[in-house]
Amino acid sequence: MSGSRITDQQVRLYMNHRKHHPQKLAAAKSGMSERTARRVEHEAGLPSQQPRRYWRSRPDPFADVWESEVVPLLRAAPKLKAITLLRKLQEDHPERFPDSMRRTFERHVSQWRALEGPSQEVFFPQTYQPGARGLSDFTHMDKLCVTIGGVPFNHLLYHFVLAFSRWEYASVVDGGESFQALATGLQNALWQAGGCPREHRSDSLSAAFRNLQEEEDFTVRYAALLEHYGMEGTRNNRGMGHENGSVESSHRYLKDQVDQALELRGHRDFADRAAYDEFARGVVMRRNRRNAAAFQIEREHLLDLPEHRTTDFVEEEARVTRCGTFTVRCVLYSAPSWLIGHRLKVRLYSDRLDCYLSGALVHSTTRATHTSKRRGRGIDYRHFIDALKRKPQAFRGLAFRDDLFPREAYRRTWEQLDQALTPRSACKTMVGLLELAGHHGVEAQLAERLDALLALGELPDLKALFDEFAPRQAECPVVVVEMPSAALYDTLLDEEVPA
Repeated sequence: MSGSRITDQQVRLYMNHRKHHPQKLAAAKSGMSERTARRVEHEAGLPSQQPRRYWRSRPDPFADVWESEVVPLLRAAPKLKAITLLRKLQEDHPERFPDSMRRTFERHVSQWRALEGPSQEVFFPQTYQPGARGLSDFTHMDKLCVTIGGVPFNHLLYHFVLAFSRWEYASVVDGGESFQALATGLQNALWQAGGCPREHRSDSLSAAFRNLQEEEDFTVRYAALLEHYGMEGTRNNRGMGHENGSVESSHRYLKDQVDQALELRGHRDFADRAAYDEFARGVVMRRNRRNAAAFQIEREHLLDLPEHRTTDFVEEEARVTRCGTFTVRCVLYSAPSWLIGHRLKVRLYSDRLDCYLSGALVHSTTRATHTSKRRGRGIDYRHFIDALKRKPQAFRGLAFRDDLFPREAYRRTWEQLDQALTPRSACKTMVGLLELAGHHGVEAQLAERLDALLALGELPDLKALFDEFAPRQAECPVVVVEMPSAALYDTLLDEEVPA
């Protein structure tokens, strides 16, 4: 093999084969080239008995440019790659240094870095004690191409690992890194593990805040969270992900197993978010089975959990405008119309918003996130159906009209109605379809029927769809009660009752 030295055993094997086979066949059986076999036959002794050659067998092709051109570049920018330097030499000296010299040049650069190059960072392997450290981090899952209801689902994964046993917890995060996502994921992991490590380590978490005020607020809340569970918080240096290596290295293996599970499943689409959460949870549970024995040892060294969980939300205030919407952290949400004009206390969790009025929970909705094209919106079409029935023409120019469509079939149906019918009829029909979907709980079934009608090139008949999907009012039977005469009760007193 090119680049490797033959051994004494290969030479002995070759000599034995050479007694009965031609030189080419004996060399192949011994794992050496025919050229090496010819040299072996002319040399006396075994390779270990031959003096090692330390001189060049041919002139150095880079001798006249190495010290004058290459070394100054390496000293000025030590991170330059060998291929970059070779391309520079090829530009300065056309047709002099072909690509066939690349391997030779890379050995030159490697040798220079070993002798004169800058010092490199040293990695120190660590030994972990049971219950000593737990690590948290977020990792992107976009490359897995997961879809929910046919729509791409760009999300993160919160990942927690106990360093000693490699026991782990993971949860899907939709909306980026935040204190709520960290607090929810960490508390879920600790309560699932049944205890707390003495130290909790994370990265700088710079993606969890956007300005200095948010950073200060995050720091205070994070310190209170760790104090509640009796853990000491540590962070690795910014940009030094390997310092969080126990969880960083697990990212790759976990994502690879999720990807393989998706391949085994046959497709990457899920009916809803809950189905995908359950799928990811199953992958993590299978990984934890392999570390069950080590986790039982570590479980005995974990700190006891407190009596209750601490807050994993951020509270803000928002007023519901006369449009039936309110804004929280630059995201527009809808609310029931009876809350218009009221100021709500809004608790932001990692996955939802809970709205309180005078201490009572009056509204809860899924938390919306920003997209690359526009600000996020969490609009529920059910909040506007009754108002649109009174003013159907307002649907056409509504600022958030496209957010009212619960599924893609409704949007495509509106496009066809808008082209084929008059503005009044199109708006009235579309509002009627939304009423049927929202008030009668047939959103999914109606979407399938609309897709079928669009495939046939037909427009929906609102009356026919109501007759098919809307529950019919059952007629109450007429019950006639005939009151008996009071004299009938006297028959019960015919016989004297004994005292």
